Amino acid sequence: MHTPKILSARRAADLIADGDIITVSSSSGLGCPDAVLAGIGARFAETAGPRGLTSLHPIAAGDMSGIKGIDHIARKGLLSRVVAGSYPSGPSSAEPPLIWRMIEAEEIEAYNFPSGVLYQMHRAAAARQPGVHTKVGLDTFIDPNRQAGRMNATTPRRYVRRAELDGQQWLFFEAITPDVAIIRATTADEHGNLTFEEEASPLGALDLAYAAHNTGGVVIAQVKRLAEAGSLAPQSVRVPGILVDALVLAPDQAQTTQTQYDPAISGQLRRPLSTLDPVPFSLEKVTARRAARELRCGEIVNLGFGVSALVPHVLVEEGLANAVSWVIEQGAVGGVPLLDFVFGVAQNPDAIMPSVDQFTLLQGGGFHRALLSFLEIDERGDVNVHHLPTRRHVTAGVGGFADIVSAAPEIVFVGSFTAGRRDINIADGALDIRRDGAHTKLVRSVAAPTFSGQRALANGQKISYVTERAVLSLRPEGLTVTEIAPGVDLQRDVLARAEFPLRVSDEMKVMDADLFHPHLMGLTLPPAQPHHRIAALG
Repeated sequence: MHTPKILSARRAADLIADGDIITVSSSSGLGCPDAVLAGIGARFAETAGPRGLTSLHPIAAGDMSGIKGIDHIARKGLLSRVVAGSYPSGPSSAEPPLIWRMIEAEEIEAYNFPSGVLYQMHRAAAARQPGVHTKVGLDTFIDPNRQAGRMNATTPRRYVRRAELDGQQWLFFEAITPDVAIIRATTADEHGNLTFEEEASPLGALDLAYAAHNTGGVVIAQVKRLAEAGSLAPQSVRVPGILVDALVLAPDQAQTTQTQYDPAISGQLRRPLSTLDPVPFSLEKVTARRAARELRCGEIVNLGFGVSALVPHVLVEEGLANAVSWVIEQGAVGGVPLLDFVFGVAQNPDAIMPSVDQFTLLQGGGFHRALLSFLEIDERGDVNVHHLPTRRHVTAGVGGFADIVSAAPEIVFVGSFTAGRRDINIADGALDIRRDGAHTKLVRSVAAPTFSGQRALANGQKISYVTERAVLSLRPEGLTVTEIAPGVDLQRDVLARAEFPLRVSDEMKVMDADLFHPHLMGLTLPPAQPHHRIAALG
């Protein structure tokens, strides 16, 4: 019977050779094999090896609030190339993570590719297929006709190219075969079988393990505890021991960012909704309340980080916690997605899917709408969500955003109209903009497009933008104002604050004043349209 070696993190690092491609299963602090990454960094400090590694991260490794992740290996000489869906980020006042310093100093090649596509590149590598054809990323910074996902000038154009099939344009992403997969679980038995009972998601651990194992590579699994051989329920094993070469025990591994262990996010306990902290009344909450009115009862809705993440909590307050089923890219289905640093998990989920399979739902458009954030919007309706030229390290990257918007039937972008220090009062059911932000988010041309408005129009997708002062719709004739907040002057506070001409709908209306009062709105959601075959049953 196969029996993996049990090694210290430092000894596990000796399994990695110069020039290896390593792949890491993690989403920020969620599922991060931090001890193993620290062991690689410790080995390099002692021996100046391994050298010249390429590191793959389908989502991101590390949260910079205790779980350092990729920063353990962000050393000149150790790491030469990184391909990631996201990168660690932090407040603009903080020191940039080490990986960002390397990127900005041109000390490393760095790519930012969609998370779902990166998972599929692993599946292709595991099956010895050449790569992945997809429309995800077309006409964005990922497209080789633009930046090819490159994050600095040192980075060459590789891994992605355009291809034509049956008269249609596609992006082709080459499979990248890892030499070492570094994954994480909760429990391993003596034969290396892995269970994930205290993990908030298995992410893509199995696919990363297949990709390394099937091509002669090594699989290292960090786990919290060791169980007797044969004692784990076979139905609970997510990664079979036949794939695992080495185990690293890390009994103090945190479940996710700033969370040692919460059974309500790993499905072992259903916590009363009353335990959720109420969302304080604020400009952001007002915006989330307006976004909530776009929903329909019974919908499947994807959720992104930022102001949009407040919407589920608005529904909880309004007694509509179960009105929609939330799906987030890390794998949770249902429940209430949590906020801030623990975003990516849900309290009381109905199911926890592997992230790679969740992306099959999202890339295939098997949901009703997405609520997502933005940094900039331009006159074509393009959205930048990943790139601030002057403060790149405070943004995470494309993540699953490009996968989600590629086929979402409806997209609601949610955020503030301006950026910078503002003095905006909410009183008597209206906004009073005393001092506006110095920077508009409606710019003539975004710094780098993460979303193509023109491609969305061509695909027949419905696109809207909800802010605290106005709601806009993307139409073939241009970006159009459809609503303004009470108290807002259309010309001064909206039209003059955009760098390009906005159109105004003939049916423009004023938002409901109830949005701007701290009391409950008495929100009701109309029913979603049933599937046509279900509707035919009567």
